[in-house]
Amino acid sequence: MSGLKRRRRLHGFSVNRLIPNAITLMALCSGLSAIRAALESNWKLAVIGIVVAMILDGLDGPVARLMKGTSEFGAQLDSLADFVNFGVVPSLVIYLWAMDGTGGLAWAVSLFFAVCCGMRLARFNTSLLDENPPPWASKFFTGIPAPCGAGLVLIPVVLSFELGDDILRSSILNGVVLVAVGALFVSTIPTYSSKRIRIPRRYVGLVLLGFAVCIMFLYSTPWVFLSVAGVGYLVSIILAQFSYQATRKKMLAQEGKEPEDTNTSSDDTTSKKE
Repeated sequence: MSGLKRRRRLHGFSVNRLIPNAITLMALCSGLSAIRAALESNWKLAVIGIVVAMILDGLDGPVARLMKGTSEFGAQLDSLADFVNFGVVPSLVIYLWAMDGTGGLAWAVSLFFAVCCGMRLARFNTSLLDENPPPWASKFFTGIPAPCGAGLVLIPVVLSFELGDDILRSSILNGVVLVAVGALFVSTIPTYSSKRIRIPRRYVGLVLLGFAVCIMFLYSTPWVFLSVAGVGYLVSIILAQFSYQATRKKMLAQEGKEPEDTNTSSDDTTSKKE
């Protein structure tokens, strides 16, 4: 009887749920392949592997919602893939690129980055259980998302492809970057969430044109484009602090409450996909 029920469940499993999970697995394979490239000292291919994992990570959530294939299994698989792709893989790539053979402290720094990424994802997952998040939570993340953190620690590697690695391959520099980005993972600073961005109808054409231009730059000058994108995200972190305070005060004023002096925010609890 149990075997019959199992066959019925498998027979009724929607293909819509398989496609987003397949995209997540593709991202996981791309991230893990970056480790092999790093072991072979193919640093450009290693970076490409992580970037492809970022792109696929950004697709599986929207695809799941579009195809109505969201599931708890997919959410847990995505979280695990994020930890591997954007916590473990970047720390190993940076360690092999700049800090291999420099002692146990360098390895400890790499572990610190990966652990902070895991803690950030765990905090995000537990925040989904909050049934009454503050109204401004949907507009901001707490700390930086995992893919963004992976992109930030790769900036020295990407810049070295254009400027040379005499200084950028310094173990001290990359160790500081790993610690700083790891701290941003577990920090409570608000950062922009792209989930609630709405494009006015009259600007859709311009946004699509801008997206096409970005694709062209990514294809023609990938390392410059990725470096500029990383710096641009750092600037957005600063701007988010002012935007968060303004948004929070506005929403509290609408509720007739006095704003408290705090600089914390809550994760976007409306979605299980970071």
